[in-house]
Amino acid sequence: MTDNRKESWDKMKHNYQSRHMSERQVEEMKNIITKAKAENQNIRRSRIWKGCVAAAAAAAVTLTVLPNTSSDIAYAMSRIPVLGKWVEAVTLVDYEYDNGSHSADIRIPELEVSEPDDSDMEVTYDTAAPDIQTTLKKTSEEINQEIKSISMKLIEEFKEGLKQVEGYQSMQVSSEVVATTDDYFTLKLICFQAAGSGYEENHFYTIDLNTGERLQLKNLFTEGSDYISIISEQIKKQMKEQMAADENVIYNLDSDIPEWDFKSITEETSFYLNESGEIVICFNEGDVAPMYMGCVEFVIPNEALADIRK
Repeated sequence: MTDNRKESWDKMKHNYQSRHMSERQVEEMKNIITKAKAENQNIRRSRIWKGCVAAAAAAAVTLTVLPNTSSDIAYAMSRIPVLGKWVEAVTLVDYEYDNGSHSADIRIPELEVSEPDDSDMEVTYDTAAPDIQTTLKKTSEEINQEIKSISMKLIEEFKEGLKQVEGYQSMQVSSEVVATTDDYFTLKLICFQAAGSGYEENHFYTIDLNTGERLQLKNLFTEGSDYISIISEQIKKQMKEQMAADENVIYNLDSDIPEWDFKSITEETSFYLNESGEIVICFNEGDVAPMYMGCVEFVIPNEALADIRK
């Protein structure tokens, strides 16, 4: 590691351990996230089922646990069709809370499966379709419960923060459909918190539309293949290339703090499949890099996995 790189690393290590954001910095980060969410809502996405039904993200909030303080809270009810005829994004309740020092913008997504319409002549049914739909509904329910559990935990933390009259906190929960193909659908749950310092973590939920089941990383590879090592080496290679190209990019790799260094993904590492069918490995803030790097992703080339992909 060069002297300049080491100096940068030491500075980032300090930020990692004791990062403190001003209210102005937090507000800027909130504005960036709000703008990104607005842009995402304008993206038109194609139908994700090729022969049956589909699931989709819904911005749905059941935020009855938030303090009911008159005009500080606003809600809206709407039912907006997106992603084609088979899927609807349903916003049941949308809550916003802001008293000047504490703010929340929370939308809990929910996957909803539409019933097939026999009048749609484009859809060709087969004997497996009813079983797939049943599995899809079960999978969606399980994901919805997991999302609700994560979101309600964050809400409880927000409520606790309200007791600190002189404190500052901000919380945002939103969702984004990051990829839809004929075979796969992925919902991304975005959770952002700021209370002095800011932190974002993402959760990814991918459904195999051919089976209706939630997709696991190991499902994409032939049995017995060492996909973990191959993907991990690809990530390390990309880390080195990015750091060599930009001195402001730092990953926990070959550093002076070996215990922080990235060594390998696991079976539980977050991922999704992009529109090209490439596996995208996802890490939250602080997982493999200093906090200032934010959430980072690595696209694994198809050719690197060609021999072991199903």
